Amino acid sequence: MQFYSKEMNEVYATDILNWKYEEPYVFYNNELCDESLKEFLENPYYSIVNDKEELVGFFCTGTSAQVPKGHDYGAYLNECIDVGIGMKPELTGKGYGSEFFSFILNQLQQEKHSPIRLTVATFNTRAIHLYEKLGFEKVMEFTASTEFITMKKD
Repeated sequence: MQFYSKEMNEVYATDILNWKYEEPYVFYNNELCDESLKEFLENPYYSIVNDKEELVGFFCTGTSAQVPKGHDYGAYLNECIDVGIGMKPELTGKGYGSEFFSFILNQLQQEKHSPIRLTVATFNTRAIHLYEKLGFEKVMEFTASTEFITMKKD
């Protein structure tokens, strides 16, 4: 599958906010409301589309990719590019993860050559396995609404 990055817009943001994941990933479901739309449109969020211009996922950077409670644990003290990702629910678990996240990493590394950090819920072993496969290493754990780990790739 070929991927392309596009600026986030209201159509893509609305679509993403309506995505519904199955258990145990319902934690990642969002609510479509003005506040959520504002988050997607006023912060560094980017849409990922395929060669047919179909929305397949998104990524965000900076504080939008951080879990606020992680600051209480010192999870974000070191300078890194923080990244958060989301893939359309119908595409998860189908073997696209490595290609999808590699595309995002390439986008980030074109802009800046800093370490990349992500935060992931510990129950999301499928994602953790993918991140390890792509060279990320666990840095720390902390608890917010669930257990999280930060992972980093230099």
